[in-house]
Formats: sequence, structure tokens, C-alpha cells
Amino acid sequence: MSAVEFTSVTRAYAAVKALDGVSFTVERGEMFGMIGPDGAGKTTAIRIACGLLRASSGSVRLLGHDPAREHRRITGAVGYLSQRFSLYGDLTIDENIGFFAQLHGVRQYGPARDRLLDMTQLTRFRARRADRLSGGMKQKLALACTLVHEPQVLLLDEPTTGVDPVARRELWKLLSEFLSRGLTVVMATPYLDEAERCGRVVLLNEGRVLAIDRPAALQASLAGRLFEVITATSRPPLEALSRVPGVGDAQSFGDRAHVKYDAAPEQAAPVITAALEREGIAVHSVRPIVATLEDVFIGMLK
Repeated sequence: MSAVEFTSVTRAYAAVKALDGVSFTVERGEMFGMIGPDGAGKTTAIRIACGLLRASSGSVRLLGHDPAREHRRITGAVGYLSQRFSLYGDLTIDENIGFFAQLHGVRQYGPARDRLLDMTQLTRFRARRADRLSGGMKQKLALACTLVHEPQVLLLDEPTTGVDPVARRELWKLLSEFLSRGLTVVMATPYLDEAERCGRVVLLNEGRVLAIDRPAALQASLAGRLFEVITATSRPPLEALSRVPGVGDAQSFGDRAHVKYDAAPEQAAPVITAALEREGIAVHSVRPIVATLEDVFIGMLK
């Protein structure tokens, strides 16, 4: 039995479809990422998965149950960390974890709380009020509150947004440890470098699935076809590049361009260089590069 299963799921708000025929399966023990621009449908999918929203049509299963109709049966098995998870600022770290444990009906929560405090490195701050914590510490506390009832599936809606790079790294270490213990994690994220750490990802745009696969497999789809072009211009000459025979797409990445070349790879450097120089643009270098998930995603959005 899969941990999460969406089959042709649609969620409509009046004339707008937040999700439009979305299908994917998350296996137990998997780290599954949802990526896409704002409005892609990531948050809607997460909220449907945990039963806070009903699908307009299609089928949703979480551990074999309909999360909207059988919410009580899955409450203890799922942890949900929203974008605006509400900690109680006037309660201490200990008291916040205890409060959320009791909400889930966990009476003997002491051992679980101590273990989570140790894993999140919050033990020595346990008597500190939540409103006196840094952003990263608040996020670690929110994660501890979400996990105190020991769920089987963890649903995270952009958990590292607004968190500094060091805190992001610490949160990822925590998630890796929980994964090693058999937890299933479904995470919506705007950070494509984070998505590359997932076992599989689904790329969403305007409520529709663009692709589902392992990050490495998606990146391999551009193997041998992606080139970095650096010119003497202050900005990459995207218009000129788009006119070069064989160039399928050109995107700006700082002072350079990433170019998808659909003809023979060995011809890319001489063809691109000659075409740009005919337009009076000096070329410093054209070299093949390994595609990132961002390259793949931007290419699919075009």
C-alpha cells in the first residue's frame, strides 16, 4: 500500500482550477518533492492530502484511506507543517510540544519530547519561550510539534521558506534522520536545490503535472544538450542566441546564458560562436554543462 496516492485529482475554485487532473503516488519511506512557481497547486495538493480540503473530483488516498471522509482514521498517522504553523509565543519549548502532543491524544509524551529535543538540539533551550527563539529554532520547534505523535507520513508546505542557509541545512539533516527511521516525507518547496535531494519530484504548473521522476533522471534529459555561453556583453544576448540554428532555448543565469542545443553537440561551440560573432558579439566561451533541476524546470515552462 502506498503512503499517498492521487488519481486524476481536480480542485476548482469557481472558474479557476488549482489542480487539474493531477496523478502521482508516494511510496512508504520516500522523500517526495513538489516543485513549481507560486500558484502551481503545491499548497492545495498538500492540504488535500491531509484532509483539510476536499478534491472536486478524482481519488485521494493516504495510507489507504480517504483523508477528507476518514479524517479521524488518519489523524494519528499524519503530521502537517503548514507555511504559517502557529506556535504559542507565551509558552516554552517544552510547553508547546506538550500542548500539541495532547491535541493528538498523546498522554505519555515525555520520552518522545525528549528524543525530539535531542534530535533538534533544543534540549538546553527547553525552558525558553517560543517568542524568544530565532527563526531557525522556531522552525525546528514546529517540526518537533508536528512529529511528537510519531506520524507515519509528514506533509511539509515550504518548511524552509524564510529560514537562513545554516538553519535550512540543519532542517535537512533532521529530515534525513527521520527518513532513515522509515518516515514518509512529502514536501512542497520553492527551492530547486532542495528538490534535488528528494527521491522523486513532481513538477507542477498551473495545476497540472509537467513531469514526475527522479531528479537525476530529469537532469539527464538534457545530458549533452546544455551549454553555458559567456560573451563580452554585460547581459546574455538571449535574442541573438534564439536566432542561432539548433538552439531550442536560451535562459539568463547572471552574466551568462544556459543554452539548449538540439543539433549535434559537437557543433554547438563553433555554430554558436560563429553566429554571435556575425552579429558583432564577442564570445568568451561555449562549454557543455551538467543540467540542474532549475534548467529542466525552466525549459518545461517555456
